[in-house]
Amino acid sequence: MTDLSINLNKIALIRNSRITRIPDVVAHATTCIAAGANGITVHPRPDQRHIRAQDCFDLKLALDVELNIEGNPFTVATPSERPDVGDYPGFMALVKDVQPAQVTLVPDNNEQLTSDHGFDIALDAGRLEPVIKALKDAGCRVSLFMDPEPAAMATVASLGADRIELYTETYARAHETGTFHDVLHAFQETALAAAAAGLGVNAGHDLNLLNLPDFQIPDLAEVSIGHAFTVDALEWGIRETVRRYQRALGKPL
Repeated sequence: MTDLSINLNKIALIRNSRITRIPDVVAHATTCIAAGANGITVHPRPDQRHIRAQDCFDLKLALDVELNIEGNPFTVATPSERPDVGDYPGFMALVKDVQPAQVTLVPDNNEQLTSDHGFDIALDAGRLEPVIKALKDAGCRVSLFMDPEPAAMATVASLGADRIELYTETYARAHETGTFHDVLHAFQETALAAAAAGLGVNAGHDLNLLNLPDFQIPDLAEVSIGHAFTVDALEWGIRETVRRYQRALGKPL
């Protein structure tokens, strides 16, 4: 069955609008896990606009489920612009210290509102390979954020990655119009190519309760959902929202 990992970035974004610990990121993570979520995802960025470096340490200490840290491995140490927030140590330094179960590498930058594309493996393979090795040597499973490109999967596997995370915004946008089957086929073909190369398959970005049941991907290991989950939780509460997402993944409750 597909694991449900809850992304807490938007909870942290609300907290960061004030000088406060409310809402508490760890407390929300604990509530999600108690309600039946399988893991927690965070995506710390150098500007620490939502999840901060310290949150990653706090979550690692508090949780007994899988922690997935996403980010650009090439970001460097960055001083904080707020006196109440510690400096960003750089992505690789952060994950090596925290040692999450999974690291998802994403080619984003501070100018992007959110992640909006996967890696160009032809361009990035040379510098990703030593990064992947370093993370695996540190005991982390490594996933690469990828567009639905079946031909790239063999190269991803050759770099030593364990999984890919399918960037699903194109599917989500197509689902809104009701004409998503051709787009879905590209994701299915990519998942099959990934499996043939020995890669596991995760997925995330704009998946929600409406489009998740139709996202029929063979052997999908994990979905990470944050924005839609947070919005839905405002209406139904965290516990009920976790149940609805698990039901959308086809799990009997």
